[in-house]
Amino acid sequence: MRDVENYSNLPFNPKLRERAKVLRKSGNLSEIIMWKKLRNKQFMGYDFDRQKIIGNYIVDFYCLDCSVVIEIDGSSHDNKDIYDGERNSFLQSLGLTIIHIKAQDVHDNLFKVMKMLKQHPALQTKTKQ
Repeated sequence: MRDVENYSNLPFNPKLRERAKVLRKSGNLSEIIMWKKLRNKQFMGYDFDRQKIIGNYIVDFYCLDCSVVIEIDGSSHDNKDIYDGERNSFLQSLGLTIIHIKAQDVHDNLFKVMKMLKQHPALQTKTKQ
């Protein structure tokens, strides 16, 4: 069961609803591959959302159960170091852990990516709901 109180306590910009919806429908290949591994509590029983609005940002994947954001870094992140840094700082200020995964790693070695996630401390120390 989802902890609705904590879920709704995250800052939310309603102006991003349509953009998030478009991103969910279009999705790039690496995000689609990753979503097939994370959806429906398939990964360690955790409940992930795709293209979740947090403040003025849309994150690729968000897990309320463990306060983790997973970002698939592809070409859309090229030359955006300052923007990504500000975004990471904001998300971390909310107590979220951000895990960055290169899109190429998802394509080339999904098994290794999933193993890394299973061993990641942020996904080990939280209690599943």
